[in-house]
Amino acid sequence: MKILLKSATIIDNSSPFHNQTKDILIDNFKIVQIEDHIDLKDVQAVELPNLHISQGWFDSSVSFGEPGFEERETISNGLKSAAAGGFTSVVLNANPSSIISSPAQVDFVKTKAKNHATVLKPLGSISKNGEGQQLAELYDMHQHGAVGFYDYQSDMDNIELLKLALQYTCDFNGLVMSFPLDTKLAKSGVMHEGPVSTRLGMAGMSYTSEVSRIRRDLELVSYTGGRLHIPTISCAESVNIIRNAKSKGLKVTCSVAIHNLVLTDEALQEFDTNFKVCPPLRTEIDKRALIEGLKDGTIDMVTSDHNPLDPESKLMTFDHALFGTIGLETAFGALQSIFTTAASIDLLTKGKTIFQIDSNPIDIGVMTDLSLFSPTEKQLVDAKSLQSKSKNSCFLGYEFNGKAFGIIANNTQTIF
Repeated sequence: MKILLKSATIIDNSSPFHNQTKDILIDNFKIVQIEDHIDLKDVQAVELPNLHISQGWFDSSVSFGEPGFEERETISNGLKSAAAGGFTSVVLNANPSSIISSPAQVDFVKTKAKNHATVLKPLGSISKNGEGQQLAELYDMHQHGAVGFYDYQSDMDNIELLKLALQYTCDFNGLVMSFPLDTKLAKSGVMHEGPVSTRLGMAGMSYTSEVSRIRRDLELVSYTGGRLHIPTISCAESVNIIRNAKSKGLKVTCSVAIHNLVLTDEALQEFDTNFKVCPPLRTEIDKRALIEGLKDGTIDMVTSDHNPLDPESKLMTFDHALFGTIGLETAFGALQSIFTTAASIDLLTKGKTIFQIDSNPIDIGVMTDLSLFSPTEKQLVDAKSLQSKSKNSCFLGYEFNGKAFGIIANNTQTIF
């Protein structure tokens, strides 16, 4: 099968064709020719407005519903949503609705993800059945393809269990993840604690509930020598603490959710539950600190923190609605509202090596792992346009400059 990309601008610092607009011939999903003009018959020509390509985009925190909550999202349709957003690889959380705590469960999700353009890399849970009591089969799950271990959005109150996980995974250089939240301090908070929560009369979730957990977990990293990834930090003090830890040589990485870079707690004025996320949207000061943390390398990567929820989980009072937003299909446009195109692509392709995902430059002889996009095409975010089964996006109604067209990866193409 031959595919000809016409007039594609290549954005890839590691490629000899960086910033050049070329015709690109792909044969059996390998790049075989890159020229100013290629004229061939009997090929599938792909001509899209202001077409750009880059190395495949990566998301380190994605949730689906299968098995158990297929009405929220299936693995198959979730990967279609990822491809629509331009992602060629995603890391699947072991969350309470679809727990992954055994080698058989790792194999199950990998089998369900076969023959899709987007590669799925599963996380295993740290604790058996995600219950926070006993250590799960970490090494066996690692052997079956789990790229890390995480009880999704659990506060890991069992500090001894987290210490054991960090110690145990040292033997095979495994990655442990710990959500930065102390639920005892957060209590019944539903948004950031501050002037806005006071004005709206809603229970707040303080900075302390996040930074206290990060300090605790970094002490464990120092003690055990293990590798820790802190997902979705949200406040300025967290950035400062992690920056200091990295300066001391601790094996710590972290991410930030894209919506925490774009929105603040002011977005909750209308009590729209699509803005109810965890960690919560915080202040403009925090937002600026997170952006600076990305620029100086303190924060290693961005994530959509994609979490599809059925309407019944959101169409209720703010206090009772579940936390979470989808974000795979809006990630690029949202980033471009803050960063340049080049910086946005850099953020969407960073962090792969932390999760055992290869990166290859766009060049002749290389297998395709490509994201296709336009930095100028407008994207109006509405429920009908989203591939995701669940429509709980905090960006509904927004219009972004920048749109993904799809991907060519994993010996498959998915172009919308």
